[in-house]
Formats: sequence, structure tokens, C-alpha cells
Amino acid sequence: MRVKTIYASTVAKLDSHVWYGGGTDDTLALQKVLDEAADENVGIHLIMDGAALVSGLNVYSNTTIECLSEMCGFFQKAHSNRAVITNYKGSFDKRLIHDVTLVGGTYNQDCHNQEHDVMTTDYLGTYSEVLESQNVESEDKKAVPHWIFGLEFYGVENLTIRDLKVRNFRTFAVTIGNFFRVNIDNVWLDLPDKMFAQNQDGFHFWGPGQFLTVRNVGGDVGDDFMNIGPDERDSCSSITDVLIDGVMLHHADQGIRLLSRGTGILDRVTIRNVTGTYRSFGFYINPWFPDKTYGDIRHVLFENIDLQPEAPVYTYRDPFLFCIGGNVEELILRDIYLRYPIDNRPLIEIGRAFYDIHWTYPEDNLPKIRSIRIENLFSRENTVDSAEMDYVRVYAPIDRLYLKDCLIERPKESIGKGNLLHLMNQGAIQRLYLENVETKGQGVFEEENTKIDKTITTGYVDLEG
Repeated sequence: MRVKTIYASTVAKLDSHVWYGGGTDDTLALQKVLDEAADENVGIHLIMDGAALVSGLNVYSNTTIECLSEMCGFFQKAHSNRAVITNYKGSFDKRLIHDVTLVGGTYNQDCHNQEHDVMTTDYLGTYSEVLESQNVESEDKKAVPHWIFGLEFYGVENLTIRDLKVRNFRTFAVTIGNFFRVNIDNVWLDLPDKMFAQNQDGFHFWGPGQFLTVRNVGGDVGDDFMNIGPDERDSCSSITDVLIDGVMLHHADQGIRLLSRGTGILDRVTIRNVTGTYRSFGFYINPWFPDKTYGDIRHVLFENIDLQPEAPVYTYRDPFLFCIGGNVEELILRDIYLRYPIDNRPLIEIGRAFYDIHWTYPEDNLPKIRSIRIENLFSRENTVDSAEMDYVRVYAPIDRLYLKDCLIERPKESIGKGNLLHLMNQGAIQRLYLENVETKGQGVFEEENTKIDKTITTGYVDLEG
């Protein structure tokens, strides 16, 4: 295979602007270059040495698009209503495209001039909520809405996205499904034109997938900053072997969501070094969709979480830092820092499975939560605004709950209010482990019909202060 290097200025006008748009539509000229990679013996290295107005571009295997600066890249033509960049031969059944790289520049979707969704009979990538005819034979497919994503890749092996900015995405900024070896590094999500409740999520991953690495990403979003949802789309796919290291939230509505809803598995996941500010929900870990199944989350580690809460934008339920629900085998929360909370939002909810917060589990179909470990939790409250805060609320049975090396500092006015651990209706704990836990006037509260079978304390434990 040989690689052809082509400077965009030799084939296109490049008279647009990555912030403001305008200029000549360069789609056909640039697509002609990218189409040369349809020959598996030819690779394309397209160097963007300016800004192009495009409706959208498709890439084949062995393609690199490199932008020479942040002011080089793409501005999407109004009413294009498709991804700025996507891959040919997209598939959730096979990986037909390999070795695709996007480096540098700005990808501006111009969200105010694209539709939220368009009707299509091609179900590839269609969001699960609107996939009404999932099981209909292909010749009888019904048109359903397809959301307009910024960057969109399905069925790609060896995908790299680094050192770039995605700006004013219409719905999800980066959507990837059916993948093997994805590396995302130093990507910023820029959303000056945020629209309320318009699904302007950040990174969205659908299974099947294996080996996902995301480092040094950040920005603002109008919903989830990141969603790893293995079986969100099809209720059966899995995602394993995930490393998320370095996330900086900038007034994001929501942080990171892990969504397992059916028979798919989410396993071997590490999420560490998450900082910045969030508004409504920090980490949403549950099946989300009401059903008889509760997903399958195996082993997940969160480490070094330091997020500052801001006034929430969603009011359909109380805000929180962590909400954990569904079937969970082993979840570890380590090095969790909370400084100067602004309200009474709970730190950690355990057992809420769906967006319907009033859900009551059938007694013959309870979720299986095996082990949750909360280690090295530090909180410093400085006003009475957070006095009634429950640090951990339990809504469903847990086999083992560990609280280790926890220190909660509170003003005198808050002592005697709120709870370290609050067992809500249907909440129960077989084994509660407390080791080196110190609070001020916060204890354990069990509502009627809830219980803790056994409490094991080690080291210094002071729940009264």
C-alpha cells in the first residue's frame, strides 16, 4: 500500500471560517480525494491547510485527515442534516473499515442550522428510543428518526481522534459503535450555542466494542458529557476494556453515564481524574429504560473524582453526584472529594434503576447489587445549605457495602442533620463494613421495612462527632 499526501488547498477553495462559516462548498472536491482510499492499496493523508465549508464527508480505510491548526478544519453547510465526518460501509454486524485518524483542527456543525433528527429507513445508528421497528424484516422497514451527530463511526477498527475541537454539535458530538481499538486524546467539546434539552451530548459509545481509551478530554455539553452504553441500542451488545483518564467538565449539564440495560456486559472499566464543574448529574450508572432486565455491570473503578456542583438545570428529579442502579457485580469509588456543596443533593444513590424515580421493584425480580466500595471520601461543608444532605442513599438490596477512610467536615449549625447512610424503602444491606469513618452528627437511618443484617466496624469509627 502507498499513501498519498494531498494538501486541501491544491484541490479546494478553503475560503470558509471554522467559527463563522461562509465561503464555497468544498464537499465534492474533498470527497473526490477521500474516495481514492476506496482502493485498499491506496491510503490518503489529507492535510487541511485552511477552513472548508462542507455538507459532510465519508472516509474509507487507511485515511488520515490532519488539520494544521485550530483555525483549520470544517464548517458544516446549513441544513446538511448529517454527520460532518462518517465512515463508508458502516455496520453494527461487521468491522469493514480500519485505520482512520483525525488529527487537529475544528469541526463545527453549526447546530442552529441543522435538524435534531431526520426520518430514515436505515436503522444503522438510529437511537434506541425511537427504534420502534427493530425486529421488522428489512423489506418492511418503517421510517424512524435518525439523530444528527457530529462525528459518527460504526464498524471501525483502529480509530484515532486527537488534538481537535468539536464545536456546536447538533446532538451527540462523537458517536462510535461496533468498534475495536479506539483512541481519543486531547479533544475539547466547545458549545457556545447550547440549546436546552436538545441532546447535545458529548462522547457516545455503543457496543459491541473492545479496547477504548479516552484521555485528556473536556468541555461543555447539553446532556451527558460521555455515555458508555454497550447494549443501549440493541439490548444485547457488550463493551469491555475501557480506560477513561482525564476528564474536565466545564459547566456540563451531566457528567459520565454507564448504561447497561439488557443482556450486554460492561466490564473492566477504569474512570479516573475527573474534575471541573457539573450542573445536574455527575455519574449516572443504571439501565435507564424501564424493563424486566437490569443490565450487567461487572467491574468498574472510579478514582480521583473532584467535581464542583452548580445550580441544576433539570428539575424532573433531584441532582446527585453518583446514581448507581441495576445489576452490579463490583463497583469501586475511590478518592472522592466534595468541597463546599451548594445544596442537599445526595452524594451517592444506590439502587435506582430507571429514569422513573418512583419505580418500585417486584419482590420476585430485584436487581443484584453484589459489592460497592467507597474508599477515601473527603467532604468539607461550609454552609447550612447542605445540612440535610444524605451522603449515601440505598433504594435496593446490596450484598456488601464498604465505607473506608471517610472524613466529613461540617459547620456547627449542620451537626445533627442529614445522614451518612439512609436506607430508603426497599433498601437493605447484608453486610455493612465501616473502617476509619468520621463524621459530625451523621449516622445511619433505617426506614420502616429496611434493615442491615450485620455491621462490621474496623479502626476508628465515629458517626456522632
